[in-house]
Parts: sequence; C-alpha cells; structure tokens
Amino acid sequence: VQLQASGGGLVQAGGSLRLSCTASGRTFTDVVISWFRQAPGKEREFVLGINKSGGITSYADSVKDRFTVSRDNAKNTVYLQMNSLKPEDTAAYYCAGVRGYLSKQAGAYEYWGQGTQVTVSS
Repeated sequence: VQLQASGGGLVQAGGSLRLSCTASGRTFTDVVISWFRQAPGKEREFVLGINKSGGITSYADSVKDRFTVSRDNAKNTVYLQMNSLKPEDTAAYYCAGVRGYLSKQAGAYEYWGQGTQVTVSS
C-alpha cells in the first residue's frame, strides 16, 4: 500500500484544516489507517485512527472534540478534519496503515505516507 498525505498548511489559531490520506496499491479496505504527528525535538505521537470499515475510531485526549477522522473506501481516502487548532498542534502529520488492528503504537504500522506540515500561528 502506498499512502499519500496532503492538505497541510499555515493557519491561525482557532482555524481549521482538512488533511487527506489517499492510498493506492493493495485493497484499501484491508488496512487500518491512523494519523501520527511529530513536532521538532519530540517523539512521533498518535493522533487518531479509524478501523477498516470506518465503524471504530480512536482519538488522543489532546485532540478529542476538535479533530474528526472519517474514511471513504470508495475513494481510498481517509480524512482528518482539524478544528479549533492550537499552536501546540504544529507538527508534521503522517498517515500510517496496518493490516491488523487499530493501534496507538507507531511501531505497529507497516505503511507510511510522507509527512504534511501543519503550522498554527498564535
């Protein structure tokens, strides 16, 4: 599976962005997709994830009630809607895929897209 992340940019605090993760290759519905982020000098951290059918999601506490994940299996795409953005959300955002179960551990993921930068100004 090849993953392509897009949609990053510069936004003011309180604003919104929508990231997309589009897959090609192996059957998309075989793959759990999660988003991770990494800020300079920090470890990569789990943001949220969605299972293969889209019926189960998991969120980091830091983004609950602000970020939403969804997937359109017909378009081989997972969306990350980010609202009420804060400067601390500034990071490179990565989408990742695994054929197993939804996990918050980066090491569990087999497929990674390139990062897309999100910068939130105060």
